[in-house]
Amino acid sequence: MKLALIGATGMVGEVMLKVLKERNFPIDELLLVASEKSVGKEISFKGKTHKVIGLMEAVAAKPDLAIFSAGGSTSLEWAPKFAEVGTTVIDNSSAWRMQPDKKLIVPEINAHLLTKDDKIIANPNCSTIQLVMALAPLHKKYKMKRVVVSTYQSVSGTGLKAVQQMENEMAGIKGEMAYPYPIHRNALPHCDVFEENGYTKEEMKLAREPQKILDDSTFSVTATAVRIPTAGGHSEAVNVQFENNFDLGEVRRLLHETPGIVVQDNPETNTYPMPMYAHDKDDVFVGRIRRDETQSNTLNMWIVSDNLRKGAATNAVQIAEYLIHNNLI
Repeated sequence: MKLALIGATGMVGEVMLKVLKERNFPIDELLLVASEKSVGKEISFKGKTHKVIGLMEAVAAKPDLAIFSAGGSTSLEWAPKFAEVGTTVIDNSSAWRMQPDKKLIVPEINAHLLTKDDKIIANPNCSTIQLVMALAPLHKKYKMKRVVVSTYQSVSGTGLKAVQQMENEMAGIKGEMAYPYPIHRNALPHCDVFEENGYTKEEMKLAREPQKILDDSTFSVTATAVRIPTAGGHSEAVNVQFENNFDLGEVRRLLHETPGIVVQDNPETNTYPMPMYAHDKDDVFVGRIRRDETQSNTLNMWIVSDNLRKGAATNAVQIAEYLIHNNLI
């Protein structure tokens, strides 16, 4: 197994290496790839030092698998070049997600769709992954009509520059700004760029991606995405209207029995999901499960997950594990 990791020096790339090591992913040869300014840097993995190489050199090496965490423009240009030499690409950017001929995969939900012919596979948006993980078993049982989601997203979702901005502001240091306003002691209703309809790109990802993953356009999703001053972990307040009525005990049981979900839901003991507890974990945590008393067949819940792990690195590695296990690469 020859694996290329593109974007190895970024935040997700660092977490990817950590996840690969933790899960003892089978690697015979590891190629760490980044932009020209990072070529030659040295990174240690499992006690061995690897020199960062450029994209052209990585393509020439014809890896079996390439995991991209390097931004949409890089993926659009280079993923097809890897695919042409027989490499299977798993891409973390938004570049390929809504392409009709590319599959958008959350392994617990739809990995069974993958075949040997899928040479570019899209990893969903971090906020989408944790949302659909909780929605999928409930949709199967009760059939969703409409989902309203408000997100509370960590600055780590923007990248190193945003984390540095928050840390600088906390320390009273003036520095480079990732956002148009301070983030410390603030909340920005502005994740990604604004589109013509007044929604941000992040909000439209949440509206479109769940329908593709669940292969169902009969339900709709509307979202407001907010950036908050936490260092890791995205949170979501989710309101779901179903076609059929539900029992709260059964909802909790369905979620509890879903692989990858941990139910934390006991108001009497102040037990509910929080980013500080989700940090560095691969699960999606669900709590504050309660009936919306203003609307029939409608549920409220609170969903939290580590956006750099299940929201990015872990989901990509799980896709790779599925491909290997099923002899698809």
